[in-house]
Amino acid sequence: MSPATTALFFLLLLFSTSNAHNITRILAKHPEFSTFNHYLTLTHLASEINRRETITVLALNNAAMSSLLSKQLSLYTLKNVLSLHVLVDYFGSKKLHQITNGTALTSTMFQASGAAPGSSGYINITDLKGGKVGFGAENNNGNLDAVYVKSVAEIPYNISVLQISQVLNSAEAEAPTAEPSKLNLTEIMSKQGCKAFADLLISSGADATFNENIDGGLTVFCPTDPVIKDFMPKYKNLTASKKASLLLYHGVPVYQSMQMLKSNNGIMNTLATDGANKYDFTIQNDGEVVTLETKVMTAKITGTLKDEEPLIVYKINKVLLPRELYKPVEAPAESPKPSKSKSKSKHKVADAPESDAPAESDPADDQTADNDSGVAGLDGRRLVMVMLSLCIGVLLM
Repeated sequence: MSPATTALFFLLLLFSTSNAHNITRILAKHPEFSTFNHYLTLTHLASEINRRETITVLALNNAAMSSLLSKQLSLYTLKNVLSLHVLVDYFGSKKLHQITNGTALTSTMFQASGAAPGSSGYINITDLKGGKVGFGAENNNGNLDAVYVKSVAEIPYNISVLQISQVLNSAEAEAPTAEPSKLNLTEIMSKQGCKAFADLLISSGADATFNENIDGGLTVFCPTDPVIKDFMPKYKNLTASKKASLLLYHGVPVYQSMQMLKSNNGIMNTLATDGANKYDFTIQNDGEVVTLETKVMTAKITGTLKDEEPLIVYKINKVLLPRELYKPVEAPAESPKPSKSKSKSKHKVADAPESDAPAESDPADDQTADNDSGVAGLDGRRLVMVMLSLCIGVLLM
């Protein structure tokens, strides 16, 4: 393969993997869509949009959202209405004006959710006179309620954000929606091999904090029963406040699917994070294997107990030990012996002192030392620039 061909390959690879979109960040650049952006997050539609590779969002400005909110729909009904404004196909501004036969019927996330009766989750897009483009729900007696206003953002064939003039009317989408049954976290864990951890949450009162975070998004890493059984002697030696911190360290206050964990390696805060007491860990993956690195130890995700947004619960093969409570301690070196052989030092994980002060950091035992060097810690933009410069250099050879 020639240098030019190699460089071209790397360029294509680079840009093919940099097209991941984030609807929240896209809309944040446009204050006129702040209310729409807020409710996409509140209904968890934003994360669903971000997970799809091809999507079109029909954005509503603050005035249009004010009209919708005046109907005082429940949050669950509002999610159905907004999901009707998310098309599961790509329509850029150019494609809108080049529709075959002048009209197209396309599916939405409301249809994909399974909550739409019949074909009520389809949208009719029609080219109109004067260069206008109309939008209307399929079950709305042929009425086109809204028209295309402008393109807000486009990443060709990946995501398109288009402003439309007003809310799309749909009796089916606006029908009262029952609140989903509450998710019982400890019950879910108890039935699937994590009863010991669930019992610790209940006995310590930490389960209340976990439950309070479910609606806003929660990821739980649950050590299995055999793991907790082996760990109990160390757990019993902790004070009540340290027990609570250890348990809260196993929860992250945001929904993180397996795909999201794999594509968002890096430091993650937890329910135990409190100012200077970071209580964070690092997510890493090697292919399909996802690990959690705490600077004291490394645990591996071994399975998924529950994945029902906004809650996801993973099984892990070790109890997560935070640096704030535990630290690697070097055992004293053995006394020199008359022989020429050198003494060897051993490392073990020891409990931190009973003081609530954070444990001292030991650079020699820091499992993330490579990140601090600035090599593995390059952010996305810098990595893109480095790769691009490398490719251009090869092309000029």
